[in-house]
Amino acid sequence: MKTTDKIIIIDLEATCWQGAVPKDQENEIIEIGLVVLDTATGGISQNQGILIKPQRSTVSPFCTELTTITPELLDEKGILFEEAIDKLVADYDPDLYTWASYGQYDLNMLKRQCKSFGVPYPMGEQHINVKTTFADVYGLEKPTGMNGALHILDIPLEGTHHRGVDDAKNIAKILNWILNQ
Repeated sequence: MKTTDKIIIIDLEATCWQGAVPKDQENEIIEIGLVVLDTATGGISQNQGILIKPQRSTVSPFCTELTTITPELLDEKGILFEEAIDKLVADYDPDLYTWASYGQYDLNMLKRQCKSFGVPYPMGEQHINVKTTFADVYGLEKPTGMNGALHILDIPLEGTHHRGVDDAKNIAKILNWILNQ
């Protein structure tokens, strides 16, 4: 039985390029941003960003411009993907909780990279797509991005957009609004 008193929110950042993915590269997770939302109080805790050294791609200048994550930062503070998943499991017990992300990308990317690296998928099966849930609850004709949802709710963007550690916290604020409707 999954508990819903706390929901884990995840926001991933991955290697990216302007235009098509270069032939010798693949999209690869370089940051797992996490936060825990207490559904009773709206409290946000355990906010962290786990930086990950890419093993099958490089961080392009476009990716650094978008995320502020540099190859040097990952060389200095990044860990291997397998170690990041171990840390996620140790710090959050994610299979015990419902989890959420803004859109399907994070769910699909995490499943794909776990399979590709032969790492057990750490998350529980209950996933909330905050993007579509927000659109449904707010009555939007089509879903909007995270920044758009914050703007609609008059919640200021906290931190740096496209940094998982910050976006996870911003997504938690949107999900908290949804749960209080």
